[in-house]
Amino acid sequence: MVTDRSGSEVERIGILGGTFDPVHYGHLRAAEEVRERFFLDKIIFMPAALPPHKRDRKVTDKEHRLEMVRKAVAGNPAFEVSDLECSREGASYSIETLKILKEGRGAGSEIYFILGSDAFSLIHTWRSYEDLFSMAHWIVVERPGPGKKGFGTLPESVRGSFRYNHGLKAWIHRSGHTLRFCKLNALNISASEIRKLVESGRSIRYLVPEEVRLYIETHGLYKGDSTRRE
Repeated sequence: MVTDRSGSEVERIGILGGTFDPVHYGHLRAAEEVRERFFLDKIIFMPAALPPHKRDRKVTDKEHRLEMVRKAVAGNPAFEVSDLECSREGASYSIETLKILKEGRGAGSEIYFILGSDAFSLIHTWRSYEDLFSMAHWIVVERPGPGKKGFGTLPESVRGSFRYNHGLKAWIHRSGHTLRFCKLNALNISASEIRKLVESGRSIRYLVPEEVRLYIETHGLYKGDSTRRE
């Protein structure tokens, strides 16, 4: 924890949302790198019930995805799982999630919203995106592999709301919240490739925690449509 100007302790909490279909070692390693690099006290994994940007493909039932994440993070005391989005009806909008988190956590916490650069480049398509930066600090991460053009720059839609602070090496929103870019050394693993491997009967050992692999096998996930929905 850190202390604020009054000397009170402030808990720094990272929020990592996603479909997690399934959760894999790439997610876990990325979360660990971000937690350590930005001195976060904990990372909360937030599986989305119905991702607004993934309505064009089938998504495994939320109960299965939530349980796989629980099994994946069980051995790390700095990792937690929240069913906040899975327990709500309808699409999972980040603006609603952040409002609830801020109300529940109060002034004793700083929230850091973690997302990938691909998602960030489409921030203008998110609901009430202009208000999101007033509710949390932001960490934008780049997956491993060749650098993508434009990483480290702000999308045109939000540039007018930020100024760059060279001392902090961060973009400062007019609300005072920071936005930082972070290149990861994390594992280059794709959930879509894992699904394809399972569907074709090939091994996914060492791509996901063993508890997750056994759960997928026991429940027959990714082999048909019985556990997935449009």
